[in-house]
Amino acid sequence: MTSYDLIARPIGRVSSDLISLADAPKQGSEGGPEAWIELEETYAPGLAGIKVGQLLIVVTWLHHARRDLLKVHPRDDQAAPLAGVFLTRSADRPNPIGLHPVTVKAIDGTRLRVGPLEAVDGTPVIDLKPVIGGE
Repeated sequence: MTSYDLIARPIGRVSSDLISLADAPKQGSEGGPEAWIELEETYAPGLAGIKVGQLLIVVTWLHHARRDLLKVHPRDDQAAPLAGVFLTRSADRPNPIGLHPVTVKAIDGTRLRVGPLEAVDGTPVIDLKPVIGGE
């Protein structure tokens, strides 16, 4: 297997009322609030063309996740049998990348108000992707 050096630099951070992982729903559609994506000024030109109402995938680095787990109880249900992390949406995984489908609610300079978003305050944002056909 070939080895590669991967470097992902945050383009911004989540600014949310969700402070604790315990307060965050498992998925945004399960009660995630609106939140701000605050981009670094360097990346402002990348927002060109984004509109209120557009559907985006926010790609995050789940910085609180454990990276040493390969089996988890799905949805933290201890009654559920252990499953491999690649079968689940668990944040705990070797590369804790989060995918969050959201709707753009407002645009303020380098800030996007989006929702619903289950990521906690301070979560690094590593990319934004449009949902194809989601205008």
